[in-house]
Amino acid sequence: MLESTTRPAVLLVLHDVAPSTWADYRPFVEAVDALGNVPMTWLVVPDFHRRDALAGHPQFRRLLDERVARGDELALHGYYHDDGEPAPTTPRDWFMRRVYTHEGEFYRLSQEAARARLQAGIELFQRYDWPLHGFVAPAWLMSDGTRRALRETPLRYTSDPRHLYRLPDFSAITAPGLVWSARSAWRRGVSKIVSDQREQRWRQAPVIRLGLHPVDMRHRFSRDYWLRTLQRLLAEGRVPMTKIDWLAQQQRNRSERAA
Repeated sequence: MLESTTRPAVLLVLHDVAPSTWADYRPFVEAVDALGNVPMTWLVVPDFHRRDALAGHPQFRRLLDERVARGDELALHGYYHDDGEPAPTTPRDWFMRRVYTHEGEFYRLSQEAARARLQAGIELFQRYDWPLHGFVAPAWLMSDGTRRALRETPLRYTSDPRHLYRLPDFSAITAPGLVWSARSAWRRGVSKIVSDQREQRWRQAPVIRLGLHPVDMRHRFSRDYWLRTLQRLLAEGRVPMTKIDWLAQQQRNRSERAA
């Protein structure tokens, strides 16, 4: 729609999408669908934790086919979404790989290893005829080798919690995101306070991303927060878009301003 070129946007992003996490997401996705035309970006893991390969779940693949036909975007989210590299040897690596997350799959990969895993993911999307534009590293952690490997792919963007990056040059576009740590009640409480503060700070931002995880869906407190927040942002006039559609819009706007 024409007005969407000037109105602020909201991007609803589902992380860790795999056959085993669909049961967590399903009630929420159905609630979002009931709101009307709200496209989502699904971050798809080809073989979640090395025991949940998409190849073995044709029914789930048909679901993803239907979401693409509906207007949703599928993006590549790592390949295994776990950190199978040798044990950390420095305090920083120990913190990043054992405290911050155990799932930073691309945090320590060489360029060659990252290239191979990215190519395997790209080929999987091609096999199932899913359009692919973006890659998001698990926990947003990428080694220098991963960054170099990404420059060699046909992918158009990657992201971290505060930015989207156009590939291959990694030009940054500010795109703030809300994300929760929902593993315990106290974490959910703190996440709610921090997210409310950030949402107020970003009221005038051109875009706000909502980054959901399966664990958020397992607790009514966090699940209800995400649905209410989405409803509120839509009521305030934000246009729901996928990541790639929002990036394409930014490119069109930039071209129009330059003309």
